[in-house]
Amino acid sequence: MGPIWRPNFAQSAVLFFIAAGGLTFAAPRTTAAPPSRPVAFPLKVSQNKRYLVDQNGTPFLIVGDSPQGIVGRLTEKEAEAYFDDRAAHGFNTMGWINVVCAGHDYPTNTLAETPDGIRPFLSFLPGGKDYNYYDLSKPNEAYFVRLDHMVELATKHHFAVFIDPIETIGWRSTLRNNGVNVAYEYGRFLGRRYGGYANVMWVSGNDFGSWQASQDDALAKAAKEGFDSLFHTWLHRDDDSLVQAVARGIRDTAPQQLQTVELQPNTSSSFDDPAWRSLAELNGTYTYYPAYMQTLHSYNQSPTAPTFLMETRYEFDHDTDPPDDGTPYVLRKQEYWAMLSGATGEFYGNDLEWPFKDGWREKFDTAGVQQVEYWKDLFLSIPWQDLVPDQDHKILVSGSGSVCDAKSPVGKCDYAVAAKSSDGTVVLIYIPTRRVITVNLAALSHPAHATWFDPTSGEHKPVRADTFQNSGIKRFTPPGKNHSGDGDWVLLLRTESTNPPQAARAASR
Repeated sequence: MGPIWRPNFAQSAVLFFIAAGGLTFAAPRTTAAPPSRPVAFPLKVSQNKRYLVDQNGTPFLIVGDSPQGIVGRLTEKEAEAYFDDRAAHGFNTMGWINVVCAGHDYPTNTLAETPDGIRPFLSFLPGGKDYNYYDLSKPNEAYFVRLDHMVELATKHHFAVFIDPIETIGWRSTLRNNGVNVAYEYGRFLGRRYGGYANVMWVSGNDFGSWQASQDDALAKAAKEGFDSLFHTWLHRDDDSLVQAVARGIRDTAPQQLQTVELQPNTSSSFDDPAWRSLAELNGTYTYYPAYMQTLHSYNQSPTAPTFLMETRYEFDHDTDPPDDGTPYVLRKQEYWAMLSGATGEFYGNDLEWPFKDGWREKFDTAGVQQVEYWKDLFLSIPWQDLVPDQDHKILVSGSGSVCDAKSPVGKCDYAVAAKSSDGTVVLIYIPTRRVITVNLAALSHPAHATWFDPTSGEHKPVRADTFQNSGIKRFTPPGKNHSGDGDWVLLLRTESTNPPQAARAASR
């Protein structure tokens, strides 16, 4: 069974319907209008290497959805309706879109065709007549025109777009059959074709399964001794060379476009494979464990690079290891743990939507989507790009809960995390369960107002009318259960001198 859906329709001023080609969506909120000042693409890495900015220097918070199978499952009209809906909910990033859809994730689409039967490649290599034997040197123009149109629809909606050139759950055998030289030329083809799109970035891999822990219980060991003790090795070194050949082909023809890579489940960072550090400007975090651990690992890796929560629990997923259901509560934990541990955004995921399984329309505008809006609104109201994780508990003095390990189910982990802006104007603390916490107010630069933020309704509840002095230790107790009946809250301490969130500043994080 899926999670309990508790959408707060009463707060919605308008219930709207988007219909195209027989596809209808009902959206619970319409708070996010198209941006009055669209993002000035292309994005680039900030001066301090901690987050992304646009060409005007405005920090870019990644608010991503994950329509991986859109080319293989939706018509253009259906895709436009999907993009309309996600823009209305305040998403600004599509992360990611698979160029080709076949294999494990799309078992019924053995030829990676579009819904109207267009194949991505024109011929096969000797040995077979399925996608494993496609000749990557013979792209089908009609298919890539379809992908062009999908990217153009996303561009029309002012989305940043991450594209996976050849996802590795399904297509490693195809790469092996084609070889390094053809893989490189295929990357050049993609770079030439999409290098002119200012909003396009690239994510290679996808459950890059050849990447394995090099010792038994390495994850459990790392949880106790720190993630620096976790190292990996390749079981099939040639796989890395093949996937990197595609990425290098893109880099050689579209050097301005940012890249990253997703490595192994159930937890990894892009820079865990040193060979990708010269190719990837973004250090993506991938974890099905409590997200603060792997995000901090990414944040502390060298070289310094922006990290974001690239993949984690999907809404409605289940039967995972460790056992968790993709409930809104579990998704919230991952979202707030990541942001207060150094992330610069996230990709939300829905287990029915990312491959566009039958029945996905009925579970599309969900509680999980609604709470992403609340998450986004909270962080855009503060200088989120300046947040520094409280790794030494200098802010959250007590009440942090139990330290989780790498095998802890997300739903059962109660660890609290904190961060403050580098100038001391903002402190945020996320507590997954209701408890008394003790906060060092000297972390603030000036007296501050305090509110409890409900991540399930977007409401702020003032702690008291006057300000707290920026000195001494103070105990805080959240209100009762939040709007959804759970116990998680965010404590926001904000000084009166906090700069507007639009102001882009060079922060030392």
